[in-house]
Amino acid sequence: MNALRNKVQLIGRLGQEPEIVTFNDGNKMAKFSLATDDSYKDKEGQKVERAYWHNIVVKGGLVTVVESYVKKGQEIAIEGKLTNRMWETEAGEKRYITEVIVNELLMLGNK
Repeated sequence: MNALRNKVQLIGRLGQEPEIVTFNDGNKMAKFSLATDDSYKDKEGQKVERAYWHNIVVKGGLVTVVESYVKKGQEIAIEGKLTNRMWETEAGEKRYITEVIVNELLMLGNK
């Protein structure tokens, strides 16, 4: 292995309409949740299905694509990197979030 890499690939459906954030300098960012599914058999042999929710962030030129074409319920494939960040609330409480920063996006179909 040449080097360890931080790489995430997900296929799922948007759980909400993308939120587009415009910064003072005119740059934009899109944020949304993406649901992926998993299934397994429990001790009794019953199939159990579970949804996992991922926080997705899109920056740069892909924001235009998200803003124009990506909608709630749509199936997409993304590739990006996993990031963690922390901030403090006004009350001084620390909050943490894990996000996927997207560098590639492929629209797979509609709901």
